[in-house]
Amino acid sequence: MKKVIVSICVLLGLGLVVVLLAFVKGEQFAAMGEAGENFQLPPSSVSSAVTEASTWPKFYTAVGSVSAAQGITVSAEFSGVVVQIAFESGQDVEEGDLLISLDTSTEVAQLKAAQAQAELAQIGLDRAKRLRADKTVAQSELDAAEAQYFEAAAQVENIQAVIGKKEIRAPFSGRLGIRQVNEGQFVNVGTPIVSLQSLDTMYVDFSLPQRRLSELSTGMVVEITSDSFSGKKVQGELSAINPEIDVATRSVRLRGTFNNAEDLLLSGMFVNISVFLNEESDVVIIPATAILYAPYGESVFIINEGESGKTVTRSFVRIGDSRGDFVSVLEGLDVGDEIVASGVFKLRNGSSVVINNGLVPDAQLNPNPEDA
Repeated sequence: MKKVIVSICVLLGLGLVVVLLAFVKGEQFAAMGEAGENFQLPPSSVSSAVTEASTWPKFYTAVGSVSAAQGITVSAEFSGVVVQIAFESGQDVEEGDLLISLDTSTEVAQLKAAQAQAELAQIGLDRAKRLRADKTVAQSELDAAEAQYFEAAAQVENIQAVIGKKEIRAPFSGRLGIRQVNEGQFVNVGTPIVSLQSLDTMYVDFSLPQRRLSELSTGMVVEITSDSFSGKKVQGELSAINPEIDVATRSVRLRGTFNNAEDLLLSGMFVNISVFLNEESDVVIIPATAILYAPYGESVFIINEGESGKTVTRSFVRIGDSRGDFVSVLEGLDVGDEIVASGVFKLRNGSSVVINNGLVPDAQLNPNPEDA
């Protein structure tokens, strides 16, 4: 009987302990829940900007390839051995400057023989003319003498032309590339000798979709940039519009002409090109850093002033073109809205914020960062 009473007391004691533990834990969980409900994240430090109205020129962009207004690979018109090279790689030359000379010893010997034949034909022609004047010979003999003379003279001119063409000269002024022949080398007809490019005027060929064709006209301002001359922009004009559409891409080929006085452009260079239309558009602009990009759309955070401080509201937007540090907003914002300019990645709808614009650089339409 005593063992039963002891067991019951032990069970009652254990039950009391369990009840006490459950009560204590319940109070703790309740306190934690109340603390969680009352907990607020500290305000996030962000920079702000105010949406502005601006007028932007309208333009279309593309990528293009640079070519010289005049550019060739100088080659040999006759075969022969190179006996003289009169230029250095990379040299600027004028029209008519000698580039290389080929061996002409055979042609010089042939020229002497042809000149002798021409002199003999000239003597025969003069004699035939005197005899014909005295009516000593028939007209046919005079005609034959004239034909022999003209044939001999033509042979002289032909050999002289060959000799002249074995002195290869610059067909126009420009800059030479790297020479591809050496003295003593035998060259065949068409053997490339050196590249010659006239760099004063350069072309940039590019394409735009055919739907832009009605807005394009020659004389429009075009502007190019390239990573090879970072920070600089070169302006020219739209000089040609191809009269046919590419059937594969449904695009129209265009050509811009540029003055290359600073020697920034070289043939074959890849450039970014902009074609400026003769019109402007009114836009709402914001710093590009204010945009939060996501797969489901772009958004910005609008700053609201409340009783407990500043909070943000997320607003989805449709963006347009970009210029420098700014982007245009087509839908979702009004002029004068205050938005978060930087720090958007750490915000969510309803977040509290404090504004700190002290260390944020000003956004610019034409930024020109200095090299580090």
